[in-house]
Amino acid sequence: MEKATFNAIETAEYLGIGRNQTYNLINNGVLPAVKIGRQFRVPIKALDKWLMNEAEKKVFEIK
Repeated sequence: MEKATFNAIETAEYLGIGRNQTYNLINNGVLPAVKIGRQFRVPIKALDKWLMNEAEKKVFEIK
């Protein structure tokens, strides 16, 4: 079975950013995440969708 979520460290590695920046984005509601127990989990499909939406915003801002 394929993974459905990343933890914060896996998310940071996936996005190529630091762990602290990842936690800041999660805590500020920028990244889609759910808290399960004491750990944040980021749904991979939601993360990919968020990333594509952010990329599209930037493309339109440049023009």
